[in-house]
This record gives sequence, C-alpha cells and structure tokens, in this order.
Amino acid sequence: MGRYVARRLLQMIPVFFGATLLIFLMVNVMGDPIAGLCGERACDTATAAQLKRQFGLDMPLWRQYTTYMGNVFTGDFGSAFNGQPVTQLMASAFPVTIRLTVVAILFEIVIGIALGVVTGLRRGRPVDTSVLVLTLVVISVPTFVTGLLLQLLLGVQWAWIKPSVSPEATFGELIVPGLVLASVSLAYVTRLTRTSLAENRRSDYVRTAVAKGLPRRRIVVRHLLRNSLIPVVTFIGTDIGALMGGAIVTERIFNIHGVGYQLYQGILRQNTQTVVGFVTVLVLVFLVANLLVDLLYAVLDPRIRYA
Repeated sequence: MGRYVARRLLQMIPVFFGATLLIFLMVNVMGDPIAGLCGERACDTATAAQLKRQFGLDMPLWRQYTTYMGNVFTGDFGSAFNGQPVTQLMASAFPVTIRLTVVAILFEIVIGIALGVVTGLRRGRPVDTSVLVLTLVVISVPTFVTGLLLQLLLGVQWAWIKPSVSPEATFGELIVPGLVLASVSLAYVTRLTRTSLAENRRSDYVRTAVAKGLPRRRIVVRHLLRNSLIPVVTFIGTDIGALMGGAIVTERIFNIHGVGYQLYQGILRQNTQTVVGFVTVLVLVFLVANLLVDLLYAVLDPRIRYA
C-alpha cells in the first residue's frame, strides 16, 4: 500500500504542474486585466506600464508562471488588484464552500444511495418507475431554475428559510442551498446505484450467498451493496471538486460568499491572480479526492490489492 501511495503521489506532480500551466495560460490570454483597472476609460501609456510593472504583467508568460509557482510553494498566492492577498480571500471563501459541499455530498450519499438501493431491488415496479421519472426531471431542469424555485417557495412564499444566507453560512442555513447544489448529482447517484445493484444481483457470488441461506439483509449489505458502490464512490469522489468549483450558480442565488462567488468576481474583473490561485487549490482538491477514491476501492472490494 505504501509503495502504491508513493507512486500515485509522484504521478500527481506532472498532473499538477500541467493543469496549473494550462489554467495560467488560459486565464492570462482571456483579456487585458489592466484595462479593467482603469474603468470605462482606457489607461494612458504611462499608467498602464506602471501597473504592469507593479503586478509583474510586463514579464514573459513563462517567467510569470515560474514566479507564481515559486511563490505558491511558500504559501503566497499573490494579491488581487485591490491589494488584498489572495490567501485572505481563500480563508474566508473555502470554509463556506467546504461546508456547502459537505451538505451536498451527504445528500448524495444518504438520499441518492438509499433511492438507488430501493429501486435496484424493486426494478420494474411502480416505485422504480416513479424514481426514474423524478430523477429524469431533476436532471433536465437547470440548477438555477431549481434554486430560484426553492428560494421563492421556501424563502418568500412560506418563509421557512431565509431567502439569502448570512455571512457566517452555518450548516443549518446551507441545507437548502446544499440540496440545490447536489440535486443533479443526487439524481445521477441514484441511477448509477440502481444500475450497478441490478447488474450485480445476477452475479454468481450473490446466487451462491442466496443458496447458502444467508439472511437477505446480509446479502444486500455485505455482498451486493458493497461491490455495487465502486462506480458510485468513483462518481462522488470526482464530484467533490466539481461541486466546490461549480457552485457559482448556487452561491449567486443564495448570496453565499464562497469559492464560486470569488471565482465569478475574479473572472468578471479579469483578476488573474484570484482566478489562478483559487483554481490551483481546486486542482489539488481533485487530485487528493481521486487518490482517496482509489484507496477506498480496496476497502469495498477485498479482491483489489495495491502492491
């Protein structure tokens, strides 16, 4: 196991540098950030040259990237164009988005897997058809429509929740936004669990367990569900980074100042340091989540061994 983890960590190094280089190049060619600093009127030549020197934008791209990566390993992600360090923005944004992601993942695990098990064991019955239709509707409806509808009904019409989340963004306030964020992924988890469970029901090891007379609950939990969760765990693991980076719509609807909000503001203002800094951390989140998913395979399936 230790050799496998060390090998995977070494494989993550070129992936990390390649992803950050690609992001850095894409962000730096999307527009002229200096033009955004001067407002509607164009900067004069002297002011533009001074601002480029101040933020290091007068250097070649390769040198900007090497300087940026050198600073990243010391914990310095640069400063936004207003002078605020990007690490301060991260310190206020990431805890909020992490709490929102935790709530969304819990919805996926609890509701998604539970519905998948129920429909997988009752394939072709009315409950199976009803859940399939419901998940298809959830997948078809855009997230912003679901969010605005729940905000209107629960927050404005029935006053069950606050229409917007407070700056503290407690777990209680994030239940509805977390459900909105997880809605599409929850539907996919339900369908994936159902399909995997239905396929594994026809496997030899399940028929053998039934022939031995094992209790139905033990067959479902220890044999059928455990092996059926491998593709589900893969999906949820990769979905963690996607939820953190893709919460822009949900955070805008509920006025949550998290990672999605900061990325939106950075893109809107062409603040390259903010965008690159946040996406760099999200790349690390993706890599770590994928490593944990691979290690979890051995827990779910004893036949998997890592040398």
